[in-house]
Amino acid sequence: MASESSYYVPAQSRLPILATIGLFMTAFGAANWINGHGAYIFFAGALTLATVLWSWFAQVIRENMAGLNSEQLKRSYVWGMGWFIFSEVMFFAAFFGALYYIRNFAVPWLGGEGDRGASNMLWQGFESTWPLLVTPDAAVHGDAAKVIGPKEIIDPWHLPLLNTVILLSSSFTVHIAHVFLKKNKRSAFNLWLGITVILGAAFLYFQADEYHEAYKHLGLTLESGVYGTTFFMLTGFHGAHVTLGTIMLLVMLLRSVIAHHFKPDDHFGFEAASWYWHFVDVVWVGLFIFVYVLGS
Repeated sequence: MASESSYYVPAQSRLPILATIGLFMTAFGAANWINGHGAYIFFAGALTLATVLWSWFAQVIRENMAGLNSEQLKRSYVWGMGWFIFSEVMFFAAFFGALYYIRNFAVPWLGGEGDRGASNMLWQGFESTWPLLVTPDAAVHGDAAKVIGPKEIIDPWHLPLLNTVILLSSSFTVHIAHVFLKKNKRSAFNLWLGITVILGAAFLYFQADEYHEAYKHLGLTLESGVYGTTFFMLTGFHGAHVTLGTIMLLVMLLRSVIAHHFKPDDHFGFEAASWYWHFVDVVWVGLFIFVYVLGS
């Protein structure tokens, strides 16, 4: 049993270097996949990373169950998760910042507005509009007819609104689950956490349906000008985070149902997952407002 003044130091492990290799393969494979060179490296890297994370987290859980984690170490977990979420905030801030810069500065400059409007000399006749679904070169040289028009973007008051209701509801249900866990009511905790997982899966289903509609019926793709690029980068990365968050909450549910993990006063694993889930919910609200509503 660890005391307040002690700090458990685990034995040397190959897991960090294996996680690095898996992450590199995932990123490298994703880039190759986008460029049409196959997805084998991506899936191999994702499988490697998932296996390493499973082993790593299992080791941490065993250490905590054995009483090796002191209060000082537990505080370090809290700070670690806090800094991780902060890094994710900065990640999305960069994409939101890019969207703001493109819409309010770059596109108007290309249209001849502002102190850098002289860049319009490269594409004389190009008019600044948003959403910009064609490149300035395509707009000037008559290729715009080959690309979808501004009125054919995704309706924010259909699937995006539904997904907003789903995610906001899931933030409420995960909070209710946390409340029941603190009261040591495991059955109610499992019920509300299960509802949260279902809502997360429903969000991903409707986002996939939205992407299908965009590609097959609206012609909105990654190649649809800078709007198409920023739209799929922002919503796609968010969807990846929702997928990760749903998996995290599902693992917490299985731990509770099968292994009866978590105590009313010792459940940071679930608490960290719930923090992450609240974070992706907040990001989606920003996406709904700035990408769907104000971006249309």
